[in-house]
Amino acid sequence: MHIPDGYLSPATCAVFYGAALPFWAVAGRKIGAVMKARMVPLIALFSAFAFALQMFNVPLPGGTTGHAVGGTLLALVVGPWGAVVGLSVVFLLQALFFGDGGITAYGANVFNMAIVLPLAGYAAYRYLITLFPGRQAIAAAIASYFAINLAALFLALELGLQPLLFHAADGTPLYAPYALKIAIPAVMVPHLLVAGPIEALVTGMVVAFLLRTKMPLGVMPEPKPLRLRWLWAGLGVVALLTPIGLLASGTAWAEWGREDLQSMLGFVPQGLEKLGGIWRAPLPDYSFPGLGPVSGYIVSALVAIGAFALISFLVLRLSRRKG
Repeated sequence: MHIPDGYLSPATCAVFYGAALPFWAVAGRKIGAVMKARMVPLIALFSAFAFALQMFNVPLPGGTTGHAVGGTLLALVVGPWGAVVGLSVVFLLQALFFGDGGITAYGANVFNMAIVLPLAGYAAYRYLITLFPGRQAIAAAIASYFAINLAALFLALELGLQPLLFHAADGTPLYAPYALKIAIPAVMVPHLLVAGPIEALVTGMVVAFLLRTKMPLGVMPEPKPLRLRWLWAGLGVVALLTPIGLLASGTAWAEWGREDLQSMLGFVPQGLEKLGGIWRAPLPDYSFPGLGPVSGYIVSALVAIGAFALISFLVLRLSRRKG
């Protein structure tokens, strides 16, 4: 669900940057009003977990790949607005350092996966627990399935409208090449059948575990230091397992490189050609200089986790200085 550079027109990218701005502003005010400094590590921890979770690619129908996002889970643990902030940082790190999602398309990726997904998942959960009282894990699983598919629908619409709105005089698409009649089923069928159930399974299992530890959902709890240390240690184990995501062959739909597009279409859309190389990530595809694919994948996950830990430390230091 990460849109690379060149698949959306500059005008579309500008619209979604503008659409994300008010949500960022509200999220900043909301979490600033209720968040204590000691809650910062919890947001960093579960944001890092969402980052690592997205490295576990799974094969999807049609020869493509996909992954869970963890947006609903994050919203249930740290609150919906904490999830907006945490996931926005996740996608920024992915785009800047690992080339997973484009710089120009960052606003659209945030809108789909850091705004629509956690807010819709949280709202659905709050409704479902009134239908299934005492069944929080089931409600969380259903809510996450709904939310990731809603985000996928937004993605399909954004990509599918590109050839209709932006094309050359002869009708040749300038950016994403496939119209709505192809984009919607190509995106939605794998998410409805595979990616959605995986998101639901992961969310339900983690929520069930958290409930056993007496962690309240839907609010920003103040975590116990010992519990946090165990959760960080568990996250390290998850990082060591991320190479499992390398077993899925193929490329995510609409994340093809220029060679793939040339082979599939017989040409590379002009606009995509211009924007596709606008940013060169230092660690593309979660690789690391001098390391093999497996080692590079693990080190990339550990670097990302370390980045979230560093962000948490810096925010805490700043909060303490302000008294």
